[in-house]
Amino acid sequence: MDYLDGPRPRFFAHRGGALEAPENTLEAFAAGLKAGADRLELDVHATSDGEVMVIHDETVDRTTDGTGLVRAKTLAEIRELDAGARFAADDGSEPFAGRGIRVPTLAEVFEAFPGVPLNIEIKQSSPQIETEVLAIIDRFSARKQVLLAAEIGEIMERIRLVAPDIHSGTSLDDGAEFLDYWAKDRLVDYRRRGVAFQVPPTFLDQPLVTKEFVDVAHDCGVEVHVWTIDEASEIERLLGLGVDGIMTDRPTVAADVYRRLGLR
Repeated sequence: MDYLDGPRPRFFAHRGGALEAPENTLEAFAAGLKAGADRLELDVHATSDGEVMVIHDETVDRTTDGTGLVRAKTLAEIRELDAGARFAADDGSEPFAGRGIRVPTLAEVFEAFPGVPLNIEIKQSSPQIETEVLAIIDRFSARKQVLLAAEIGEIMERIRLVAPDIHSGTSLDDGAEFLDYWAKDRLVDYRRRGVAFQVPPTFLDQPLVTKEFVDVAHDCGVEVHVWTIDEASEIERLLGLGVDGIMTDRPTVAADVYRRLGLR
């Protein structure tokens, strides 16, 4: 399935649904899809022995029972960690601790969820891992199935250099460039850098995702995906503005909104 195929507005389980299951785990991804999401958002770093792992932070401290940098550990060392140990449910319980939940590799995600569109954010800047990520994507013949994202402009430029044919998001630098063209009334000269702006609803305490922003982005051929939206009323408000996708840590909440509005 091509990343750009499927129904709109797009419905992303952000890190699989980080408030409903241990983030960036196979268990979270399965739960997010079961709830109704049609695509997965995830993050990657690499181990010291070159394995691409699905984990948001550069350290394992926040999401596992271990400590230390991902890039300083081997795959075998990360396999020993409990990725469910730090998850706390709304009632304060720890329902996933000690259940054998592990930090998955990117390859394992492709194996577990064939054909599911993946939004992969490369978090690690150094050592560079773009080539390793691309090799895994190609192992599964999945170039059209994914969007590669990066907040850091330098990473985004490297992605486009090694894989100019792959769908890409927009970095902070790309977003600033777009806003500069818009502010100077020069959008006629703007050439899109990625297929989607993936942005928060506000930036520096100012509204960012407005009806005008969405309309202008669409005029430039760019989708608007908004993160991370967990309240039903805010999901509905943003969908009313015409955004192309919602990234949520609560897929069950978002699914109810999509169904109520007749969007799924």
